[in-house]
Amino acid sequence: MSIWLQLPPKDAFFETIWYLIQTYAGFFLRGVFITLLLSIVGTVGGFILSLFLTVLRTQEIDHRRDSSMTRLFKKLGQWFSITYITLFRGTPMIVQAMIFYYGIAPLRISWWSPLVAGLFVVTLNTTAYIAEVIRSGINGVDSGQMEAARSLGFSRSRAMFLIILPQAIKNSLPAIGNEFIVNLKDTAVLSVIGVFDLFRATQSATSANFRVVEGFMIAAAVYLVLTYLTGKVVHRLEIGMEVKAHA
Repeated sequence: MSIWLQLPPKDAFFETIWYLIQTYAGFFLRGVFITLLLSIVGTVGGFILSLFLTVLRTQEIDHRRDSSMTRLFKKLGQWFSITYITLFRGTPMIVQAMIFYYGIAPLRISWWSPLVAGLFVVTLNTTAYIAEVIRSGINGVDSGQMEAARSLGFSRSRAMFLIILPQAIKNSLPAIGNEFIVNLKDTAVLSVIGVFDLFRATQSATSANFRVVEGFMIAAAVYLVLTYLTGKVVHRLEIGMEVKAHA
């Protein structure tokens, strides 16, 4: 066996880091893949669901034109949206993961694995946060644009999806990108239900040799690189959208 594949002494900090990288590269790569999968699926899925949640939240009740049934459905939609956002923003993701995974696991659903539960929880959690971000973006759009669209014959929902939401999303892009960065880091809590993300991979890599500090220094460096690159991508998207807006 090469000396590089032997566990170095405890005082050999950098040699230990190199040993862990060489020996457990497969663990770290798999953990990075799962972390990215959770973050990408959770953020994209949360973004899509948040659009509908935001529309429910921002509905206006017209007491003159809306029928009693329409007013009831709009009120229920607003209530559902507000309740959903309050629940998911008001409780930690780690608690949500424990409730959803262990609450559904006894039903013995074949496809209900820790990874599926993790994707489910991250998506639902992200939905609540992005819904508030987009609602703030809608508030930043000139209200006269909705009035102009209605005067041209657009229904409120059509004007919302075709005119208001695109501008709100553009305004909210930095915050949505930040939510993705938050997900990259917060998915570490899903290790409590057995998701093999970067955090859990690092635990596995250090459990046999007790070189915890060195292992998590590697994890910290990987998280830093991922968040830094994500921030750069979001910044370039912002610049690209500004250039298109002024073209």
